[in-house]
Amino acid sequence: MAAAGSGWAAVCEKFRTARTLSTVESRKDPETEPYRSKYSARALLQEVKQLLSAAEEGGEARLLAVRRAVLEYELGVNHTDTEELSAGEEHLQRCTQLLEPHRLSPDCVSLYIQAQNNLGILWSLRDEIKTAQTYLESAEALYNQYMKEDGNPPLDPSEHFMAEEEKITDQERSKRFEKAYTHTLYYLAQVYQHLEMIEKAAQYCHTTLKRQLEYCGYNPVEWALNAATLSQYYLSKQCFMEARHCLAAASVIFSQAGQVPSAEDNETEQDQQDLRQRKAEIARCWIKYCLNLLQSARKLLEDNIGELDPDRQLELKAQRKKEEDEKEKGRKKAVLFGTSDICDSVLAIEEKVSSVYPLDFQEAREIFLVGQNYVLEAKEFFQVDGYVTDHIEIVQDHSALFKVLAFFEEDYERRCKMHKRRLDMLESIYVDLNPQYYLLISRQLQFELADTYYEMMDLKIAIGNRLEELDSHTIKKINSLAQLAIKYYELFLDSLRNPDRVFPEQLEEDVLRPAMVAKFHIARLYGKLITSDSKKQLENMQTSLEYYMFLVDYCEKYPDAVRAVETELELSKEMVGLLPTRMERLRAKLCPFI
Repeated sequence: MAAAGSGWAAVCEKFRTARTLSTVESRKDPETEPYRSKYSARALLQEVKQLLSAAEEGGEARLLAVRRAVLEYELGVNHTDTEELSAGEEHLQRCTQLLEPHRLSPDCVSLYIQAQNNLGILWSLRDEIKTAQTYLESAEALYNQYMKEDGNPPLDPSEHFMAEEEKITDQERSKRFEKAYTHTLYYLAQVYQHLEMIEKAAQYCHTTLKRQLEYCGYNPVEWALNAATLSQYYLSKQCFMEARHCLAAASVIFSQAGQVPSAEDNETEQDQQDLRQRKAEIARCWIKYCLNLLQSARKLLEDNIGELDPDRQLELKAQRKKEEDEKEKGRKKAVLFGTSDICDSVLAIEEKVSSVYPLDFQEAREIFLVGQNYVLEAKEFFQVDGYVTDHIEIVQDHSALFKVLAFFEEDYERRCKMHKRRLDMLESIYVDLNPQYYLLISRQLQFELADTYYEMMDLKIAIGNRLEELDSHTIKKINSLAQLAIKYYELFLDSLRNPDRVFPEQLEEDVLRPAMVAKFHIARLYGKLITSDSKKQLENMQTSLEYYMFLVDYCEKYPDAVRAVETELELSKEMVGLLPTRMERLRAKLCPFI
């Protein structure tokens, strides 16, 4: 054999040292020389390449070609790692050319797939996503073909520079080969995401996560975040059982990273901070799960005026009883993550929160409480000092949880109390917010506060209508809520004015509907104010008419705006026709006294 004995042992040692420099020592390189170990590894690989060239003999052409391909692969990865993409591409292409005739052989297939993977990564770094897709799909097809035609554990590329007695077991070969294929799927998931093939990206992400657990090749924190992110895709598709499974698995696997460390542990303060942040991010995904499940149930149950429809409720309860069991059994098989131990832990978390639509207050409350617990967990990390935007978004989600729970509550007084909780939490953050720096969030809060006061006013009117006669306390409360709603709607509308305090002649598309709804609600609020002073009543009617007129005039001037406010426009036109007559009648009554 050409490269035998002590000479071959020295070649193997150089190769091993180069691998260690690349994968281990490079992590310790100083910031001033980030690629020091990579460059040293490259020099050793070039030496090994020269020694192989000197050893070439006809009888070993195939063996030498494969060994050269291993070196070209290592050099290709090395150059890619040091951001020399053109050189990296050349070496990886040489690797695949050398292996092409034997790519389905057990001694070549794993290396060929890994070279294709790295060409996929390289073209992704160039933002040539379609080219990356071609290489990665080629690697995927080769894996499937090899498993169909052969299926035996192939050699790991590192074995081409090992003595016979050092070769690894079939079990380890299989594990490494499957890991390489898992990488193929992982990179394909990202490529499909870039190409906005969202469904395919989610499918590949899910398969990757399952395989990482199966072959124990994952970082717990990274895995948990990817699973939590995948849950949000399932939420967008209203697949609540799959979303819950992803989140439960994320929580279980995240716990493998250890408890959130204390200051006495060896981790740096930054490590502790990162771990706390990731935990809070997973909690935020749970909040979205609970909120989406409740909001989707509301859409199913509400009638044409936004109240719970009892007939629909009974119909859905009967339907659920029939469907529930078969559906869960069938779908669960497709989504389960991990070994039986992990599955048991995941199941324990899943049992704490439903994945079916809540159809009454008790069911909704159970989901609400889970969501609220995750709100508290997320807020522990995302505090207002340092994380203003995140903290406010979590508070807004908390408010939204109360809002949707109130939909299921039949008692109007208790419903009012839930909206009061929303007002308390929203106003406390709005007061300290500088609109100059947080204009968009400020507008969102103004509008939500106005809407909440508006909703509470409607509830108080509904409560008052049940009384034989409105007492002064109820009248005062209705008027106070109406005025506060007007105040916040006006603040929102004022935020749209230019620096000279002039309201825009034509509204931007993103604020068109909110601005028109604000105008419409203000018109209605002025009509709801209760006063025994007829002059004041006439003034309120006049103001109300002006706001209704704004909607009608604006939509006449900009017809494209009609589709954004069809219902509000129809009611505004009606009121513009009715109000002048009512005002005339009131004026006629006032005449003797004027």
